[in-house]
Amino acid sequence: MYIREAHPEEGWVLPENRRSGLAVHEPTTDAARRDVARTCAIGLRLRMPMVVDGIDNAVASAYGGWPDRLYLIGRSGTIAYQGGDGPFGFKPAELERAIEQELAKGA
Repeated sequence: MYIREAHPEEGWVLPENRRSGLAVHEPTTDAARRDVARTCAIGLRLRMPMVVDGIDNAVASAYGGWPDRLYLIGRSGTIAYQGGDGPFGFKPAELERAIEQELAKGA
């Protein structure tokens, strides 16, 4: 889920953004947010579908996704894993274990 931009030009710009020439303005419409998310997905070479939160930030607010958080939706359609608040709670290895456990349930 792509939520609001963590490091827009109008906010906290990371030095790495400057070094890499990345400049992202805070979107003000759903369409603009989708464009930023598309650029992000292409730049990161994501191979999975990306969904985008609306400009009202309803999903980020409901699930505490700011600035980032890992979730796994299980086969039952419920949350099978909820990681800690990012960036310090961002632990891909934990998510990987949760995926393996979820896949083992279906085997």
